[in-house]
Amino acid sequence: MKELPDLHKEILRLVGETAASTGQDVYVIGGYVRDYYLGRFHPEKSTDIDFVTTGSGVELARAVAKRLQSDNLAVYRQFGTAHIRHEGLDLEFVGARKESYRRDSRKPIVEDGTLEDDQERRDLTINALSWSLNPDSYGVLNDPFNGTQDLEQRLIRTPVEPERTFSDDPLRMMRAIRFATELQFDIEPATWKAICSMSHRLEIISRERIVEELNKIIMAPIPSVG
Repeated sequence: MKELPDLHKEILRLVGETAASTGQDVYVIGGYVRDYYLGRFHPEKSTDIDFVTTGSGVELARAVAKRLQSDNLAVYRQFGTAHIRHEGLDLEFVGARKESYRRDSRKPIVEDGTLEDDQERRDLTINALSWSLNPDSYGVLNDPFNGTQDLEQRLIRTPVEPERTFSDDPLRMMRAIRFATELQFDIEPATWKAICSMSHRLEIISRERIVEELNKIIMAPIPSVG
């Protein structure tokens, strides 16, 4: 975390202190951490920071906004998430959760969970990386699925069995292809096999979400790969 801009460091420290004061654990997770280890981190472009907490993401966001004296707080209570816009940064807060889909439903079943539960439900190992912001382990990387190794090997792989990952949310199949296209990574054989055999499950996903992923594939350096 040494290469982060001062503003980013200040925000991470403040979020960690705020969570500790409310008795919650909090972590940075996802693309922000992935891009740091991938060498794609850029102070002006890496502005989306996702935080996951073992308590209420909404309440933590409220407390952080108060400390920042920010009025730019948006709460999405139906999803258990909140967003703060602060000095060019987009800060997203969510409570650690388990998430799954019924076979015929586009809407997930969400339950409270641990950090491990939240990392396990992520789409790819490279998106399950997290940093602790807690006083006793500040800056420690949590990488239970060897995501940093997959970054080095340029490999797209799911954290758990791909059939389980894709059954929980079929859109993750498109995300796997999108990240392989964007990063020019290979898809691990078992993950690819599951995508081929389960692609019909995309029929339960809304057109809007599918179009969003297709647009990102089109914007990749070599979109024909996707």
